[in-house]
Amino acid sequence: MKGFDTNLRLQASSPEFSNGFLPKRQNFIKLNRRNCYPRSSFSPTMLKLFTSSASRVHHLTPVSRVVGSSPVECPLFKALSQITGWNRRSTSLGHRAFFCSEPTNGEAAAEAETKAVESDSEVSDSKSSSAIVPTNPRPEDCLTVLALPVPHRPLFPGFYMPIYVKDPKVLAALQESRRRQAPYAGAFLLKDDPSADSSSSTDAEKNINELKGKELLNRLHEVGTLAQISSIQGDQVILVGHRRLRIKEMVSEEPLTVKVDHLKDNPFDMDDDVVKATSFEVISTLRDVLKTSSLWRDHVQTYTQHIGDFTYPRLADFGAAICGANRHQAQEVLEELDVHKRLRLTLELMKKEMEISKIQETIAKAIEEKISGEQRRYLLNEQLKAIKKELGVETDDKSALSAKFKERIEPNKEKIPAHVLQVIEEELTKLQLLEASSSEFNVTRNYLDWLTILPWGNYSNENFDVARAQTILDEDHYGLSDVKERILEFIAVGRLRGTSQGKIICLSGPPGVGKTSIGRSIARALNRKFFRFSVGGLADVAEIKGHRRTYVGAMPGKMVQCLKSVGTANPLVLIDEIDKLGRGHAGDPASALLELLDPEQNANFLDHYLDVTIDLSKVLFVCTANVIDMIPNPLLDRMEVISIAGYITDEKVHIARDYLEKTARGDCGVKPEQVEVSDAALLSLIENYCREAGVRNLQKQIEKIYRKIALKLVREGAVPEEPSVASDPEEAEIVADVGESIENHTVEENTVSSAEEPKEEAQTEKIAIEKVMIDESNLADYVGKPVFHAEKLYEQTPVGVVMGLAWTSMGGSTLYIETTVVEEGEGKGGLNITGQLGDVMKESAQIAHTVARKIMLEKEPENQFFANSKLHLHVPAGATPKDGPSAGCTMITSLLSLATKKPVRKDLAMTGEVTLTGRILPIGGVKEKTIAARRSQIKTIIFPEANRRDFDELAENVKEGLNVHFVDDYGKIFELAFGYDKQED
Repeated sequence: MKGFDTNLRLQASSPEFSNGFLPKRQNFIKLNRRNCYPRSSFSPTMLKLFTSSASRVHHLTPVSRVVGSSPVECPLFKALSQITGWNRRSTSLGHRAFFCSEPTNGEAAAEAETKAVESDSEVSDSKSSSAIVPTNPRPEDCLTVLALPVPHRPLFPGFYMPIYVKDPKVLAALQESRRRQAPYAGAFLLKDDPSADSSSSTDAEKNINELKGKELLNRLHEVGTLAQISSIQGDQVILVGHRRLRIKEMVSEEPLTVKVDHLKDNPFDMDDDVVKATSFEVISTLRDVLKTSSLWRDHVQTYTQHIGDFTYPRLADFGAAICGANRHQAQEVLEELDVHKRLRLTLELMKKEMEISKIQETIAKAIEEKISGEQRRYLLNEQLKAIKKELGVETDDKSALSAKFKERIEPNKEKIPAHVLQVIEEELTKLQLLEASSSEFNVTRNYLDWLTILPWGNYSNENFDVARAQTILDEDHYGLSDVKERILEFIAVGRLRGTSQGKIICLSGPPGVGKTSIGRSIARALNRKFFRFSVGGLADVAEIKGHRRTYVGAMPGKMVQCLKSVGTANPLVLIDEIDKLGRGHAGDPASALLELLDPEQNANFLDHYLDVTIDLSKVLFVCTANVIDMIPNPLLDRMEVISIAGYITDEKVHIARDYLEKTARGDCGVKPEQVEVSDAALLSLIENYCREAGVRNLQKQIEKIYRKIALKLVREGAVPEEPSVASDPEEAEIVADVGESIENHTVEENTVSSAEEPKEEAQTEKIAIEKVMIDESNLADYVGKPVFHAEKLYEQTPVGVVMGLAWTSMGGSTLYIETTVVEEGEGKGGLNITGQLGDVMKESAQIAHTVARKIMLEKEPENQFFANSKLHLHVPAGATPKDGPSAGCTMITSLLSLATKKPVRKDLAMTGEVTLTGRILPIGGVKEKTIAARRSQIKTIIFPEANRRDFDELAENVKEGLNVHFVDDYGKIFELAFGYDKQED
């Protein structure tokens, strides 16, 4: 690059473009926010440094061409003057100094610069300000420098950067350099450490301080900046960038000293149109960004005050240094020696910065508009309140709230307990003393809102008409005689006493039997409000007892929310899925329910949020559960359990015909005369598709049938198009007039069209849709192939196979127990068990094997079958887990059938637990097992004697046609299973 004065002289003949030099100011503010010194906060040392005179600085006069009496400034100078608002005439440029030394070509440029300085110093009295302290040797003579790592961004020529040096040896070396009048060092950007976490800047700085010698050299970029040590204060060293350097080799390891080459920009043609156009675009972009960012405007003004002329290379450095590019992009600009490419890189970074500035401006504008709108609205509301208060039209918020709360409690003030009234009065007084903007005000307001809205002493009028209640219960549910009888007893007691008390009833049974829906029917029969909430998976005590008011967003418990929702103090509360309560870190909800569901305690139920007692003794609680074994015993002890075993086939047919079918037909919009479902189809649907104890799946299948029927009717054109109804009165009047005229016209043409009537009737008959018939033959077209097959696998039970009865959470079920011989031989007796059995059933199998051997010794002493036979006992299906104590007698019978080689009777099923002495113990689920036996067309059932009472309580339609035997010893089972006459079978 040629000397500055030489370039100025060459440019004088070109009035259109300048040579790329512009008045330039030193920007001592680094854009990196971590190392940013504001212009107004320079230290005294820095200010002294900036104002000190320099004996070896280059001075330039601004480039201008006199045309007439007005100087014509270069386009770059004009552009930068427009952006910064800088006035050439009002600023002394003759004594402007810049400290970024560049190599010059010969002494001619130096002499020209000296003459320019002397000429301008005679005109201007301003003192030179420079950031350079005279040094010896010169910067270009520094071929060996200390290598200082820069962690965040590279140092560009013309900018300064504060760094912190923690190594005492490096700090001492820097101080020694300043004392020797050679205050120069190399600033090199640190490479990324792939093993370090980039999110932790503290750890990164710690790692930098630990790097030494070759390890540090390998982490440094080769290209850096020669920096003058401006000042040292403690461990803070301020560096001022001069020129680009490249590391050649390491001289010493501690402190790290390297040999460097001073890099020069590649030669370029200043008159090249592409270079000029790129530089103009950089300035144009800079101007656009400065319109939106005041921070950049300050950078330019500060830079042009302390630096000499702008050149193309310095313009690129300036743009890259002050924009928000990341460290890698900035290093790429620093390493680029081709001026045109450097300008392009800078232009890309500034374009990105401009887009960011636009987004920032948009966000700021939106937030400002929102804030100003809210402030305006707030001021207007406050003024409106003040005006209304002066006119007496409206009181302030606190008075209005107090009036609203007092108005709530006034009608039922005599029914509210005294301790609750006292709390309300205290809180109202407290509300008046609090500021409306305080958080305590909102807490008190919400607390009063809950206290005053509860139905203190407000009870609904109950209906004690037993006959009406019976009618309502029968309308909604078929069967469930136990539940209905208990509700009627409750109503009868209430009628005799004149008032009713709260009770806790638990309905247990498999899914889909109507436990939840009957709660709503009970509430309707009693004329009580109904509220339901599920506690399945509940693991937080606060859901039952409420939160403390000290918590943010505190809420009362479910019971307080229930009373607010229903508006009466004696609702029917259905607590669903009580057997599925959870337990977590927030406490045990089952223990919290003890107070709620205890008739002796819930008269004084205490919610944590309200902190006053509530009377829940009039509330009728109905809980539902699938398995009562999952309910904790203390909680189960407080409830009256009513078991709902499920429905037999006859009951399901009645429910489907009288309830489910009507509901599905109405929901699908199908008329009764358009479809007919036969009894055989319903029976097949129940036995082959819906064998579960409940009717929920049956309801789904019936709805599926009617949806397909609706689709078929629509496709066949059974639904006529309805005329559109006009909503506008004028439009309706017009439609009526048109309709009347059409009617008159039709009457007039009746005589003309009489000959065509037979044809129209024929078309009408053709459109008529036949009734859709659903029977057993086409049922599969609507619901698919059968899901279940006959549970009775054998017409004649083979040897070693016996049918047992089991209970599951889905109802009763039948299962076979099979036994076969694996191998025979003297002394090879043993038993293998399969079928995914639980521990209880495995023990029952071992007991059964022992009892069977004992019985064989009594019946046939010479029979050594069990002693010499290895047996295999299996319970299908193997994929289903099975456990329970009631399979003992069935296992014994299966083993004895194999030992005696006699099959049991084909219509026999049994259940019961057997002891080692042969006694039969009682079992549970009598109704479920009886229903399962009927479903499998079993006629003979064996139950333990202790379960006779349970069987007698069953409905007659469940017991009808069954031959039930009650036994207390296995000997009777042996006679019933094997002592039959084959001729009869």
